[in-house]
Amino acid sequence: MREEISALIDSYREEFVRTLQEWVRIPSVKGEPAEGAPFGKEIGRMMEKAMQTAADMGFAVRGFDGYACDATLGNAPEVLGVLGHLDVVPVGDGWVKAPFGAEIENGRIYGRGTNDDKGPTLAALYAMKALKEAGVPLRRSIRLIMGGDEECDWECMHYYAEHAEMPEIGFSPDASFPLINTEKGMLDFELRFPQSAEGLRILKMSVGERPNVIAGESSALLEGGEELAERIRAWAKETGMDCRAEVNEAGVLVTATGIPGHSAYPEGKRSAIGMMLKLLAAMGAKGGIETLAKAVGLESDGAGLGCACADEISGALTNNMGILRLENGEWFGTLDFRCPVTADQEKLKAACAAHLPGIDVRVSVQKPPHHVPEDSELVRSLLAAYEAQSGLKGEAMSTGGGTYAKVLKQGVAFGAVFPGEEELAHLANEYESIDSLMLAMKIYADALIRLAGA
Repeated sequence: MREEISALIDSYREEFVRTLQEWVRIPSVKGEPAEGAPFGKEIGRMMEKAMQTAADMGFAVRGFDGYACDATLGNAPEVLGVLGHLDVVPVGDGWVKAPFGAEIENGRIYGRGTNDDKGPTLAALYAMKALKEAGVPLRRSIRLIMGGDEECDWECMHYYAEHAEMPEIGFSPDASFPLINTEKGMLDFELRFPQSAEGLRILKMSVGERPNVIAGESSALLEGGEELAERIRAWAKETGMDCRAEVNEAGVLVTATGIPGHSAYPEGKRSAIGMMLKLLAAMGAKGGIETLAKAVGLESDGAGLGCACADEISGALTNNMGILRLENGEWFGTLDFRCPVTADQEKLKAACAAHLPGIDVRVSVQKPPHHVPEDSELVRSLLAAYEAQSGLKGEAMSTGGGTYAKVLKQGVAFGAVFPGEEELAHLANEYESIDSLMLAMKIYADALIRLAGA
C-alpha cells in the first residue's frame, strides 16, 4: 500500500474518533416500528447519521426506507461489497462505563457498538475515504452496505436484496482477524408450554432479550417463605452456584448470577438461565421447567437435546437458551443453535423436539452454513493485506457467529478484533482500542486496493 494512503489514514485519527463517538452515542437498539424507521426511531436516527457521514465524505449515498443504506466509491459495473451493521444489542447488566457515553480511557473507546459493529464499519468507510482522496483507480466499485437489523432477523438484508443488486463478492468487518471463511449454520427455536399446576409455584420470571446472548443474571419470584429460602441457600452452597434467596411480602426472590457472553462462544461462560433451571427443578418445579432443566440446563453442546455433533471444518455444535419468561400462565423461551457445516439441520430439528416432550417447539430462524475456499482470490487477497499491514501471520478460521458474509456468494468476515484482544461483543463495558481500529483501517484500505484497484 502506498505511503500516501497510510499517511492519510493517520491524519484521520481525531476526526474518526470524534465521528465514532457521535455514532456510539445513538442508542440504536431495535424498537417499535415508526414511519420511515421499521426497526425503531433510534436505528432510524443512526441510519440517517451514517448516510450523512458518508455524504459529507463525497460518496454516492442511497437509503432504503430505513432498512439499510449504502455508500459507493467508483462506477465500475462489478462491485466489491463491504457489509456492516448499525444496530446494537440491548445494554444488559454489569456496566461500569456509560453504555452510550463513548468515553475514552487508556486509548480505548467504550460503549455499545464500539466493537460490534459501528467501530469496524466506520473504519471501513474511512478506508474508502483514503482511497478516494488518494485517487486510486478502480476496476471494481466499492460499496459499503449498512443494515439495521443484523442483531435480530436480518430483515434489512432481505429488503436490500429486493430493492438493490447485492454484490457477489466482499467481506463483513464484524468479527475477528485474521479472517473467517467458515460460518456455522444457525437454528433458532421458540418454545412454549403451560405453567405446571404441580410442584413448585413460580410467580414471576422474565429473563433475556436476545436468543444469541448468554444471560449473566436471572431472577424469579417463588411462592414460599423462609423454609424455601433456606433450601435454596443450602443448594447453592452444595453446588457452588452463585444463587441468592430473599424473603419478601410477595414470596421468595431468587437470583442467579452467571457469566454472560455471545451464544456462539460459550467457552468460559455460564448461563444464568441454565443455573435458574437447575435451581427450580431442584426445588420441585415440574412440567416444562423440569424438562428443560434436564435437557438443556447448563449444557452448551446440545447433548441433552440429542443434538451434540461436530466436524473438522467448523467444530462442535453450540446451543444457548437466551430468553425464558412467564407470561399469563404460559412459558416462552428460545434456543439458539450454531450448527457444524456438515450437520443435518432437519435431523437436529427433529431431535430437539423429541427431547422436549410437552413443549411446543417451533423453528423461528434457520440459516445454512457458509464456506469460502481458502484458495479463492478473496481469501488470499484479504490475508495478504492483513499480513502486510499487521506483520502477523494470516490464516482462515471458522466461527459459530453469523455475519452478513452469508448473504454474499463469496463473502467472509474480516476483522476487526485482533488475536489476543478481548472479545466483548454483546458484553458489558464493550470497548475497542483506538490503535487497533486505526490499524484495521489500514488493513481495509490495503484489502480494497488488492480486490478493487485497477
